[in-house]
Amino acid sequence: MSSKAQAYQQQLQGKELVEKHASLVKRIAHHLMVRLPASVLVDDLIQAGMIGLLEAAKNFDGTKGASFETFAGIRIRGAMLDDIRKGDWTPRSVHKNSRAITEAISQVERETGADAKDTDVAERMGVPLAQYHQMLNEVNAGKLVGIEDLGVAEDVITTDKNKSADTPYDELVQGSFQKSLAKAITTLPEREAIVLSLYYDEDLNLREIGEVLDVSESRVSQIHSQAMLKLKAKLRSWQTAEA
Repeated sequence: MSSKAQAYQQQLQGKELVEKHASLVKRIAHHLMVRLPASVLVDDLIQAGMIGLLEAAKNFDGTKGASFETFAGIRIRGAMLDDIRKGDWTPRSVHKNSRAITEAISQVERETGADAKDTDVAERMGVPLAQYHQMLNEVNAGKLVGIEDLGVAEDVITTDKNKSADTPYDELVQGSFQKSLAKAITTLPEREAIVLSLYYDEDLNLREIGEVLDVSESRVSQIHSQAMLKLKAKLRSWQTAEA
């Protein structure tokens, strides 16, 4: 087959991949929207995600083992997050509160050797429990508190068994982080671990998780934020060692 024919064939394959997975862009966009303020439009996320899908179709290498949907999902989500972060609409106070909560959680767990309850963290920060819960809601709505915020790239965190590392070092880093993450998750209270599982593994939104647990959507938001900030605090030693 001539080089022109090969190029044309690749274009056709890329077009087919984009058409087949366009719905993936919408699904990821709507999944992100539950944690974003009304000022962020779903159409803007979809537009950014389509660019990520096009780049994924162009750069996908099926010989590395990962499925296209896994590969594209990472690129689509990354393109959406990049687009959001270009115009950082998050108030400085939210960033400040996120750091303060993480530090308070670290201090409480260091001193007690046990999981930090919301009452413990609020007391350490010197704020009423209701105010602490409001801070958690603001962190969750004002900043993407998710797996991608643990300090490493999302493609390092993925648990896709078919994903192959580019180098032996990459494979070592992936394995090290996944073990540390899994260990950290087992130390979370049962309800926090369930929320993370339903959100990231089962792809449920906050309202749906609230229905499963029989709590309000706002309470699920609080639980999710606190769980992720706890993981960030617990994984600091791993991040420092790998830096």
